[in-house]
Amino acid sequence: MMLNNNFKHKYLFFFLFFTGFVYAQNKASGKIVDEKNNKELSKVDIFINNDKTPSLTTTSGNFMVQSDSIIYKLKFSRKNYTSETLDVTPENAENIFVQLSQAQVSNIQEIVLNSGKPKYKSKKENPAYAIMQKVWDRKRNNGLEKFDTYSYKEYEKTEFDLNNIDSAFMKKKIFKKMDFIFDYADSTASGRLGLPIFLNEAVYENYGKNNPEKDSKRTLVAQKTSGFQDNQVITVSAKNLYRDINIYDNTLNYFDIGFQSPAGSDGFATYDYSLVDTIDIRGEKAFHIRYQPKRKDILAFQGNLYIDTDTYAVIGATLKSTQKINVNFVNSVSTQLEYDNPDETTFLPKKLVTEFEISPFSKKKGSKSIIAKRSVDYSDYQFNKPLDPKVFKRKEEEYEDKFIEKDEAYWTKARPDTLSKSEQGVYKMLDQLQQTPKFNRMVKLFETLGSRHYNAFKGFDFGPIFSIYGRNKVEGDRIRLGGRTYFGLNDMWRAQFYTAYGFKDQQIKYGIEARYMFNKLNRFMVGAGTSRDIVQLGGALTSGDGVTTNQSASTFFARGENNSLSSVNQTKIFAAIEPWKNIQLRVDGVMQSIKSANLELFNLMYYKDGNLRQTVNDSHVTFSIIAKPGAKFSQTGIDRYQARNLAPTIVLRYTRGIQGLFNADFNYDKVQFMFSKPFLLGTLGKTVVNFEAGKNFNTVPLALQNIIPANLSYGLVPNTFAQLNYYEFVADAYTTLNIEHHFNGKILSYIPLIKKLKLREVAFIRGAYGTLSDASKAINVEGFKYSAPSDHIYYEYGFGIENIGIGNLRLFRVDFNWRGNYLDRPDISKFGVKAGIQVGF
Repeated sequence: MMLNNNFKHKYLFFFLFFTGFVYAQNKASGKIVDEKNNKELSKVDIFINNDKTPSLTTTSGNFMVQSDSIIYKLKFSRKNYTSETLDVTPENAENIFVQLSQAQVSNIQEIVLNSGKPKYKSKKENPAYAIMQKVWDRKRNNGLEKFDTYSYKEYEKTEFDLNNIDSAFMKKKIFKKMDFIFDYADSTASGRLGLPIFLNEAVYENYGKNNPEKDSKRTLVAQKTSGFQDNQVITVSAKNLYRDINIYDNTLNYFDIGFQSPAGSDGFATYDYSLVDTIDIRGEKAFHIRYQPKRKDILAFQGNLYIDTDTYAVIGATLKSTQKINVNFVNSVSTQLEYDNPDETTFLPKKLVTEFEISPFSKKKGSKSIIAKRSVDYSDYQFNKPLDPKVFKRKEEEYEDKFIEKDEAYWTKARPDTLSKSEQGVYKMLDQLQQTPKFNRMVKLFETLGSRHYNAFKGFDFGPIFSIYGRNKVEGDRIRLGGRTYFGLNDMWRAQFYTAYGFKDQQIKYGIEARYMFNKLNRFMVGAGTSRDIVQLGGALTSGDGVTTNQSASTFFARGENNSLSSVNQTKIFAAIEPWKNIQLRVDGVMQSIKSANLELFNLMYYKDGNLRQTVNDSHVTFSIIAKPGAKFSQTGIDRYQARNLAPTIVLRYTRGIQGLFNADFNYDKVQFMFSKPFLLGTLGKTVVNFEAGKNFNTVPLALQNIIPANLSYGLVPNTFAQLNYYEFVADAYTTLNIEHHFNGKILSYIPLIKKLKLREVAFIRGAYGTLSDASKAINVEGFKYSAPSDHIYYEYGFGIENIGIGNLRLFRVDFNWRGNYLDRPDISKFGVKAGIQVGF
């Protein structure tokens, strides 16, 4: 029975008299389910009669609504579902059963527009501006932050395809005896021929809570990989490519390079917007806004935004790079985003598809390239349901291979869509390819270049291959040979060694160490090692931990000869554990003796109890806290490879020297701190900050002091001072700051002709301040030579040009360095040029 407002007022007395009848139609209740699977649906908006605002947004599948007026109609609306409207009568007001059907989801298609665009006297006349202004005013946050608890699933698919292959390419000699792979090639969306070479599928379960305290966990529950799954270089490269992005942020992170977001609040500084039409997206009315960058040679996108006409929420977006994208190895970038918007202030990711076209050499259209595509589907969101505290705890079985092994029945159910024909074939093709000797030889060469080790036979690698030859003043020509155990990516133990020989001093050097990890959960490991070698001390303040990775003493390409080398005999034991993810606690015990490698060139002699000593005997214990919040790693074995992202590295270290232990000469206490992190600064580029500070609380000789690190080579060495000499500054207490900003070509892109070279500019400044006590000078025989930068902060500054090369191969960087002060010192370098290879996007 349909009742309108006139009828309702006319028969008011009638309805008041029949109280039971009135009650029955002022209240309605029932259940709402998904038509396809009969699962209960929450987040359904229920509208009473002709109301424009919902009277209730459900939190479960059951509902009950009540009104001061007669309920004669209910409308049920949920994002991504077709709305349903039901008439309400006294007979059906209770136990209403509502089935909502999912709206047909279709890919957002690109709309081709005329090249001309409307002219407006000001941006306020542009209707697209008014719409975007409301988007910015109602900026949404990820909805996961608003619920006490949440959980959801991720299905991730990563695929690499060889693109633009043709008959001439197939006939190349390199593919002889491997030509069967082209049977699996298929046409891509562009009409070109593509060959899948890598496919990875993964399913993650995500849990989180915001109240009473925040916590989250992401667990890999299934993974299926084809292709180069055993190659650490491919694994790390795949992880390095992708970043999570939020369309509402002003800056979108691709390759740790900042791109201006078209939905950011300052988007009008970069983009022109035009309103195309109002269209239907997944059953919702949306404004279709086309955007393009004001300048084609900046890091920006072109594409479409789809804005809900009622809530001004972004429900979809496409982003595609311009043809002049200035990113190494990358010809194009495209992303498709879909969002669900449960309320007026939040959004939930629904689907993310990102595709990169990567070519090592050429940016020309149609050149041979690799298409790297990653798609993520988010589903099964659950909110405010009790979560067992155990789900947030790391479990040892989650790190085992068998934990993620699933049968094909599981994958058939887990995939949102079935695999394409070419995707299905890649598993079979790679199995067949890995039985081909020629292919395995190619993979081995790639592994050797990437890992710097050559796999001699099962379980053993020679290397590092790039450390075989060196040269310095003490040893003359130096040959170094080494090796390590290696059975696979997730080895629980590792042993490695090296031996070296100097043809001038005719001395043999060596180093050997072994490490063992007891479990992958908290990464509890122990290790020990010993070495005897000629090394350059003072090359870094917060030094590394390895025994077989001593600082290089080679100076065959440097300004002047390096005479300040030390002979170090060292034995070390350590234990480390990660009680919390990405936070390591470590303790090292070190026994060492240090002396000058050549007294005629460099004097480390000191006074001890009135006696002149040549060798420093030192025994110390070091406690370290090493935190890398947000870092991602590609393996779970004893050696991990960290994927590049914007995660910081924080180190806090305390060292206690123990006099008398193994004949040690000194008691001392030392504290050190390091913070290093890259920051994206929107369209201005990226800044890398490295700050270090430390203090020796006792008087110690030069061999145990803090040396402000210098770089005499003509190569690039991060976090060192290019215009300092070794041991020029020595400090009991020190602070150093290195700031390097990458403009990503923003300045040079304004200069005609120069901008065609796609060069990028870098600016940097480095500073050091420290103090050195009179006692610390007096203990050394030649202590009068040494001082700290205590009168003024020592600083260097300069600029660099990076991205030097041709096509997509732009790996070279040249820096121009100036010394800022302390210019009256003898034998200093006021200006210098450094150059090197810088691999990155």
